[in-house]
This record gives sequence, C-alpha cells and structure tokens, in this order.
Amino acid sequence: MDVQGKRVIVMGLGNFSGGVSAAQFMAARGARVIVTDLAGTDKLSESLAAIVDLPIEAFRLGGHRESDFSEADLVIASPAVREDNPFLQIARAHGATITTEMNLFFQLCPAEIIGVTGSNGKSTTAAMIHSMLQTAFGSCWLGGNIGHSLLHCVDEIRPGDTVVLELSSFQLEDLGDLKRSPNTAVVTTFTPNHLDRHSSLESYRKAKQTVLQYQQPNDLAILNADDPEVKTWPTCGQVHFYGLGDHGKDGTFWDGDHIVIRREGNHSRVKVMDVMRLPGIHNQSNAAGAICCASALGADCESIRRALCDFKALPHRLEFIGERNGRSFYDDSIATTPESTLAALEALSHPIWLIAGGYDKGLDLNSVAERIAHRVEGLALIGQTAGTIQQLVKKRQTLKRVRDCTSMEEAVAWCFDNSKPGDAILLSPACASFGMFQNFVERGRVFRQAVHGLALPLNQAG
Repeated sequence: MDVQGKRVIVMGLGNFSGGVSAAQFMAARGARVIVTDLAGTDKLSESLAAIVDLPIEAFRLGGHRESDFSEADLVIASPAVREDNPFLQIARAHGATITTEMNLFFQLCPAEIIGVTGSNGKSTTAAMIHSMLQTAFGSCWLGGNIGHSLLHCVDEIRPGDTVVLELSSFQLEDLGDLKRSPNTAVVTTFTPNHLDRHSSLESYRKAKQTVLQYQQPNDLAILNADDPEVKTWPTCGQVHFYGLGDHGKDGTFWDGDHIVIRREGNHSRVKVMDVMRLPGIHNQSNAAGAICCASALGADCESIRRALCDFKALPHRLEFIGERNGRSFYDDSIATTPESTLAALEALSHPIWLIAGGYDKGLDLNSVAERIAHRVEGLALIGQTAGTIQQLVKKRQTLKRVRDCTSMEEAVAWCFDNSKPGDAILLSPACASFGMFQNFVERGRVFRQAVHGLALPLNQAG
C-alpha cells in the first residue's frame, strides 16, 4: 500500500486500539499522519502513550479542523463516526478516500477470515474459536471489536494462517462498502441494540447481515438455531447450525454432557461439560457455536476439549474477581443490553445483589426489570437510566431493597453492607457506560477498585 508522503487523517483515536493501529500502520509506511479526536488528552492517555514515539505530523485533540479534512488524501474513520459526519463530507468533497481500520485489514489480509457477530455472546464465542483453532493448528490470530486491532501486524500474517475477528454492527456497516463478507461467518444472536446510532431496528439488522450478504458458495455460515431470527438469515455459504437441543440439521448441539457434531449423516460426540469453566446456559450456547465453527474447519475433538479446559472468562464478561467476607463478586461490565443481564442473572445460583444502569441506548428495559424484580435480593442503580429502571422495577412490587447511587463506590458499599455471606454482588448494567465512564472497560475497572477498597481482605480468583 503506497501512502508515502500522503496526508492521512486518523479520525477517532479512541481507546480500543483501532485508531492506534491505523496510526502505526500509516506512519510505518511514510504517510503524513494527523490524529484527530473530539476527546482530550486526559481521556486518551493510554492510546497516546502507544504512539508517542511515532512520527505523527500533528495531533488535534478536543476537536477537528476543517482544513485537515479538505487537504486529506485518505481518512481512516473510527467505526463510531457516522457516515454523514460533516467532516467526512468535507473530505469527500475534496476528493479524499474514506475508509476504516477494519476495511483496510480486510483488503490487505492474506489469510482466511472468520467473522463473529451477534447482539450478545460474540466476544466469548470468538475467543473460544481462536483457542480451539490455535490448539488444533497453531498460527491463529484474534482481533477486531474484542479490542485487538491486527492492522499494524498484517504483514506478519501468512496465507496459511487463520484470523478470527469479532465484528460489531458499526464495523460491518462500513464493510458493506467493500461488498465483502468473511470466509466463515458466525452469528450468535439478534436482539435490538445500538438504536441510538442506527436509525431503526431494520438498519441495525441490515448492518449485521453484511457478515453473510457477500459470502460465496464455498464459504461457511455458522448460525444459532435457537435464535428465531438468526436461523432464517440468508446466505450463499454452506450453513451449519448450532443449538442447545437437536435442531435436526448439520452442525452441533448439546446432548447431556456431550456436544454432538453432525455432518452429512455422520455423528461424533465430545464430552465437554466436565471441562467447561464458564457458568450459564448462554455460555453453553457460545461453546456450541465455537465447536460448530472449529469442527467445520477441521479441528479434532481432543483439541476442542483441551481448549475448553483451558478457557477462562474474558475480562468484564461475568468474570469472578474474588470473594470477601463470604460474598462473591462478579464483573459483567460488558453487559450493555437487557439480554446480557438476563443471561447473567440466570447463570448465577447465588442470591444476587445487582448493580445496574447507565447510558440510555433507547432499548426496552421492561423484560430485564421484570426479571430483576423477581430474581435479585437488592438493586443498586447508577447512571442515566437509574430512574427508569427503578420505576419499572417498583411497578412489580416484589423487590423492596432499591437504592439510587451517585457512584460505583457507593453502589458496591451498599450492596456489601446489606448482603450476607453466600450472596453474589454482580455488576451487570444492562446499559452502555457513557456518561459516568469512558467505556465498559473503565466501568469494570472502577468496580474492581471499589471492591478492593472495602475494608476486609479479598480472596482473589484463582
């Protein structure tokens, strides 16, 4: 890619490595890189530290400049930037090429790509697939929305390697510009999400379906047979289904403690429940999807079993962080939808003290409020949606202990003081983090700090 001397704008440095990787990639190829972000230095400190030694021509933090975009040859926009952004319109009007970090990676990657998407479960499923393929074959890469951009190391990837990418609706929406879908596509679930960004549920659905839309007859589509929408999504690829029960088609399903792998009339069984370390039916579904994908790509049953045995919960995804005075603490900060919190509530057997609430994405919170009212012992609410959730829960008239908190520290302390040994204190917000926190990672980190700030010593997770 010849960008020597070209003016390249990295629009949106962010905190999840995509902007950093784009800056590294372009600077290494001699581009004149300008990094611009609406956020200031204080919110971008980690990302700025990663590129401090690069020959960046200029940093524009706290706002964008029209002149940069009118003079740009190439703009690499963050997936968070809407297509109708006025600065992108300026760049287009002056002849600049607009792309994204993920689109560049798809264009340059020489290896086969496995794309994993869904409203819930995509991070864990992607990481499980990576672990299984790495165990079976080696030379497997993991990146994308899971927080690891691979663009800056694309030259290290070989044609015989395999790349697993978690793909968000924002990334897939942009990928539609290339008319490209992954060689293997995995779709976990579909429920309303990001309606603050997408103009409608249909727009969100269309973005997600890009993962299948441009597949070829030799490509693979791994679809969740338990999801009434996902199982009907069209593709030209070869479809394999997965589910908790026998769906009657090629793919995988649970049978007691075993996963059954069915392909062209043949069956094989692998016992995995005894090595599964993640709680909850939703993680059984994630495992079935990962096994369906890995086995379709040739991974043997022993490698699959060994990978599951070694697999631990990803950070901030129903992650057990320790025990204090008989209370167990779980960080499920990634739960930015009602469905994610519902899954967490079903996964734990303890009496639960829940910390929920956050930024309002325009999602219907009635279902999670109904379950909260009947499942949890106490509810600490934070963020913009605190009042809404409190009203919805109190309509059910079953949950008596509810507190509106002004900080994570107050929420953790209240749950700890009112709970008893044997209870679980769970951060599973059902909402996005914006407003109080930069992202779900910072929210989980603050939760962990609040737990460590309690007076009694913490028995750490193993």
